[in-house]
Amino acid sequence: MKLLALIKKEFHRFFHDPRLIVTMLLPGIVIFLLYSALGEIIYTEESRDLKVYLSGESNVVAMIEGMIEQNGDKVEWLPLESEETARAAILDGEATAILTFTENFDSFGENASVGIVYDNGSTDGSYFYSLVSSVLIGVGMRFPIRVQTVREDTEVARNFMQSALPFIVICFIFAAGMSVTLESVAGEKERGTLATILVTSAKRRDIALGKIVPLSCISMLGATSSFLGIALSIPKLMGMSFGVFGGYSGWSYLLLFAAILSVVPLIVSVISTVSTLSRSVKEASAYTSGLMILVMVISLVSSFVPSMGNWVFLIPVLNAVVAMQGVLAGGLLVWQTLAAVGINLVCTAGLVFLMTKLLSSERIMFGK
Repeated sequence: MKLLALIKKEFHRFFHDPRLIVTMLLPGIVIFLLYSALGEIIYTEESRDLKVYLSGESNVVAMIEGMIEQNGDKVEWLPLESEETARAAILDGEATAILTFTENFDSFGENASVGIVYDNGSTDGSYFYSLVSSVLIGVGMRFPIRVQTVREDTEVARNFMQSALPFIVICFIFAAGMSVTLESVAGEKERGTLATILVTSAKRRDIALGKIVPLSCISMLGATSSFLGIALSIPKLMGMSFGVFGGYSGWSYLLLFAAILSVVPLIVSVISTVSTLSRSVKEASAYTSGLMILVMVISLVSSFVPSMGNWVFLIPVLNAVVAMQGVLAGGLLVWQTLAAVGINLVCTAGLVFLMTKLLSSERIMFGK
């Protein structure tokens, strides 16, 4: 019962402070506006005239054409006679992409597949690839798309998402965690209210959980806000004014959300532990600001060091960043993401245990 009372107290403090609520909702709004604006900058054409080489037959073609027209664009289907000639035309800017369907594709047989060759250095090519991916996901396509590009990886929108988005999300989560945790732990310690709780019969473990559990739940509102900002802005960033997938499956969004949420209790636990060791909000803020810079550096490392290996999923925080980058790059890192979630939760449990020990120390809590 004492644990529930402590949790209720933290929720009461949060929901009666409009400033904290705005702090939690702001990340998603900023991400949505930023990515939507970036999409507007990248895709400045009023309408597109796409020329696509087509091989094979499928009802999906009519659906793709309908979606393109719904977006105010046009598409001209060209017969594919020579893939080499078609690739040259794409490189010269005379065509957009090559779309191929295997025989009897609509029956979704064992060997059914679809292939896309596009210019990843062209906004039209990136737009067409994302649109086709969204249509195939919408019709329940169960097979991987055979994707080839005619240039080296120069696709602006996806590269920006893959490298910058995890960094932005982690920074927002850390800032949100600081805004609700510093005052709750270091602030109460500085005012002496935490000492009052310590002299009661409440167990130190309950006090630690009574801080970390509600503060993590509150911070998850900010993480959810960030996720919604991502999900709603991705179609715009990929040059589409419709749909909610933007070339990603529901599983991709689920893994992305899991990776984001796994970091929240870990970061809150780190800030709570540092705040417990600090004597004032000012001191705790100085320490956590340094930690935030460290986390920012860690989040950026994976952007500049490709192919670090699976060992990276054993490193807290960095594992979630790499998982997010992998998902945004078009992969389904299921076991890697689950490993990241597990490692982060184990580290969170360890920090709860450490905070429990710190709360039991009179030297740390009362300066004796």
